[in-house]
Amino acid sequence: MSAPSPSQKHDVFQAIADPTRRQVLQLLREQELPVTVISGHFPISRTAVSKHLRILADAGLVKERKVGRETRYRLEAEPLMELKRWLSYYERYWENKLNALKRFVESDDEDGGNSFAALELVDPTE
Repeated sequence: MSAPSPSQKHDVFQAIADPTRRQVLQLLREQELPVTVISGHFPISRTAVSKHLRILADAGLVKERKVGRETRYRLEAEPLMELKRWLSYYERYWENKLNALKRFVESDDEDGGNSFAALELVDPTE
């Protein structure tokens, strides 16, 4: 993942670690919303929702724009796509490990023995 820009105070991992912020992102996935509408979905104050939105904005996950006296927020998905690409490496890694374990268990059943030679660990970078 790329390094955060100097204006980013929070990274994507910090931003999505909180369940309230994940719910905010869900609300914004299809449309731009003002903080008043967003805060109506939560049992916390509008000030608390604004703090969550600030963290999401710091991480580059939401953008805000003024419409008259109202500030509206919209989802910026690109940082999530970066996160997905980063996580896909580890997904391949664990898939390879689980496939190796499956081959080992199946070969153990066929041989009736306990051969560790069948356990091949594959590096996902290959």
